[in-house]
Amino acid sequence: MWKEEIMERRLVNLSTMKAGAKGVVTEIRGGLGLLRRLENLGIRPGVKITKVSAQFMRGPVILRVGHTQAALGFGMAQKIIVGIKSGQ
Repeated sequence: MWKEEIMERRLVNLSTMKAGAKGVVTEIRGGLGLLRRLENLGIRPGVKITKVSAQFMRGPVILRVGHTQAALGFGMAQKIIVGIKSGQ
């Protein structure tokens, strides 16, 4: 990822993104177990994702990675830092 792209992006965690928002994973703040689990789902720094939906009151977060959809718990979603364009 180029520095110009990073500078134009605002960093938020996945749980606070709006449904339909797209971004690039910039950081995962978790232990080795979380990193391995997300890696198996194709979620790692540098990957483009789209938040599909979220449930009310700390429910699961559904996101699209490539052509695959995955559901993550609210706690896991809070540990994924995503760079989104400032207008989203």
